[in-house]
Amino acid sequence: MSATLTPVILSGGSGTRLWPLSRAQLPKQFLPLVSESTMVQETWQRLAGLPSLAQPLIVCGEDHRFLAAEQLREAGAAGARVMLEPAGRNTAPAIAAAAFELVAGDLAAVMLVLPADHLILDLPAFHRAVQAAQALAIDGKLVTFGIPPDAPATGFGYIERGAALGPGSYGVKRFVEKPKLEAAEQFLAQGGFYWNSGMFVFRAQTYLDELARHRPDIHAASQAAWRAAKRDPDFCRLSKAEFLACPSDSIDYAVMEKTAHAAVIEAGIGWNDIGSWEALWSTSAHDGNGNVTRGDVEMESVTGSYIRAEERLVAAVGVSDLVIIETADAVLVAHRDRAQDVKLTVDSLKRKQRGEHMNHRRVYRPWGYYECLDEGSRYQVKRLMVKPGGKLSLQLHRRRSEHWVVVSGVARVTRDEEVFDLLPDQSTYLPIGTKHRLENVTAEPVYMIEVQSGDYLGEDDIERFDDIYRRE
Repeated sequence: MSATLTPVILSGGSGTRLWPLSRAQLPKQFLPLVSESTMVQETWQRLAGLPSLAQPLIVCGEDHRFLAAEQLREAGAAGARVMLEPAGRNTAPAIAAAAFELVAGDLAAVMLVLPADHLILDLPAFHRAVQAAQALAIDGKLVTFGIPPDAPATGFGYIERGAALGPGSYGVKRFVEKPKLEAAEQFLAQGGFYWNSGMFVFRAQTYLDELARHRPDIHAASQAAWRAAKRDPDFCRLSKAEFLACPSDSIDYAVMEKTAHAAVIEAGIGWNDIGSWEALWSTSAHDGNGNVTRGDVEMESVTGSYIRAEERLVAAVGVSDLVIIETADAVLVAHRDRAQDVKLTVDSLKRKQRGEHMNHRRVYRPWGYYECLDEGSRYQVKRLMVKPGGKLSLQLHRRRSEHWVVVSGVARVTRDEEVFDLLPDQSTYLPIGTKHRLENVTAEPVYMIEVQSGDYLGEDDIERFDDIYRRE
């Protein structure tokens, strides 16, 4: 029987409560929130030292596929597999698709399911909990990690433990939805209750068997989406038609609350799901006045605040218990007690069809990034960085022309039938309808300015003819 443990990292979600840093196209799991590593990278890095550990399988959306692959590669998981969901269908189908993929290679595969946006401070305790959970999983249990509560929190689901299975491990008596405050206080006083962490260990086949027993519709749709998946050297793309037909449900509702084989490991591991700026403040090191700062911040008579500067100096005077987040195109000021309500601002931006909930000014692409410097009714100015080996698609635009000026590096340009190199301070003009491509064949980044003009400047005015990244 296989003892290899495969991490399955769930990387969906948009992290709206951490706006304006977290955006739909660059959500919190791909951001360095608590260290210099991103949350996805930390999720993989904290597993170092566990025995018999396989390369991870990450499940994410189409829009984030290159971010996920590149960040895991940078974190040392060069052999990571990336599975793409055509749309979010909650955790039960995502985990099922991953389980089908693992079982195809090893009927006894054991999977460690980890959300990509959690903070865990006590790594030795976490490793002990994982190994204890793995032993139970090999014995046929579906194991979750229960966090000992230190407050009557109403934002988490709870698990009531049952009979002991061993030191620190128990059967599950019941799962409880997010409770009212009175019930949460009662759970804390009574003991035997844990916060539901959303992390799991089980044999992939055991999970599929229980899913087929309790939610055969999800099992069948997930299997169909996996069987019809398109695979290339970089990604496993679940079939869109079959996956969209799959019911949306969480693993808790679909399986864990129904199965007779659930178990819980008591996991005092310094866990937090980093669901808000308040959570980041509470889990970070404070100065003598209870403040947490990051970036270029000046303070005078400030207490109990979380202040983060991404682009400019932020100065605060005589304030308490605030969250102040500065980015290139937005600034958030909120009371720490209202940190959960940041999502209301994001909802308002969506209704008004503003772009600040979707992208930062810097937008990452598999070839590098671009950022908007200026724009008007018929023009837009962008700064592009093309990384070594980066190559934009061969494309044309029907409604705009472009003028490229190289700032540094050497850019190789395709313009209709011509192919030539541009050096710093050299430029080229691309009229409407010109088939063109930009690439970097050197070992240094290329930086350039792109001036667009026309009656429509949207990113969807792109007709692609060839793309090494297989984008539609």
